[in-house]
Amino acid sequence: MKTDNKSGFATLMGRPNVGKSTLMNQLIGQKIAITSHKPQTTRNRIQTVYTCEAGQIVFVDTPGIHKAKNKLGEYMVHVAERTLKEVDVILWLVEPSDFIGAGDRHIADQLKKVTTPVILVINKIDKVKKEELLPFIDAYRKIYDFHEIVPVSALKGDNTEVLIEQIFKYLPYGPSFYDEDTITDQPMRQIVAELIREKALRCLDEEIPHGIAVSIESMKTRSGGKVTDIEATIICEKDSHKGIIIGKQGAMLKKIGSAARYEIEEQLEGKVNLQLWVKVKKDWRDSDFLIKNFGYNKKELEG
Repeated sequence: MKTDNKSGFATLMGRPNVGKSTLMNQLIGQKIAITSHKPQTTRNRIQTVYTCEAGQIVFVDTPGIHKAKNKLGEYMVHVAERTLKEVDVILWLVEPSDFIGAGDRHIADQLKKVTTPVILVINKIDKVKKEELLPFIDAYRKIYDFHEIVPVSALKGDNTEVLIEQIFKYLPYGPSFYDEDTITDQPMRQIVAELIREKALRCLDEEIPHGIAVSIESMKTRSGGKVTDIEATIICEKDSHKGIIIGKQGAMLKKIGSAARYEIEEQLEGKVNLQLWVKVKKDWRDSDFLIKNFGYNKKELEG
């Protein structure tokens, strides 16, 4: 690649459910970040890589900034806040509204502590009329001095090219960090675990909130490379949850498994034999050992 290329890091932030993962998947053109209508779907920093003729953007998707309620919550907030100082540009994703609630005001306060350029991305513009956007922009301008404001529809892909151009504006010149064909630095086991967790969150009722994790016990490709055998365990916090996840005669677990298997096969580009179990580990979200055990990096808490 030429030396006049730009290369750098961008992070997406915003309240839960504003469409961060949907936007990430839209920009990259492939499903990497899991999406769900339940808050706090994203728990790890997911690095996805966008490469074009202008250069390379490495997107770091952080867990949302919110008030922590337990050890896992503290971990997520710590990772998010530290990321803000490490990237070249911050994308703050909001919904079109002139009401700015406590959650967004809390984010604005966090942003005032850093010197990183901030682009306000107003998502879901497909749901409002163009003339309604100006009051929304004005309302946000009053609480923070943004470098750029870009309205988009993450779902439909509207205006995402403009957003990419604006991001490149704030990146330093330099060679790419990853090969052109790299899309994510996530290990495949982690992507598989996240896909299973996404399907579980989607299939289950509100009664089982975020208290589930997925542990990949084994993942082996058979000789010939056409079939991958995956054994995974869904961890929940209560015995009553276990019954709901398994469902009547195993129906719910089967539903989660077949939905997950379909997407895992797309990722791996081959057949998958997926076996799921359910285990109860009470209060795993308050256990340092278990948080680490389910793939959350304790080192992120330090420094």
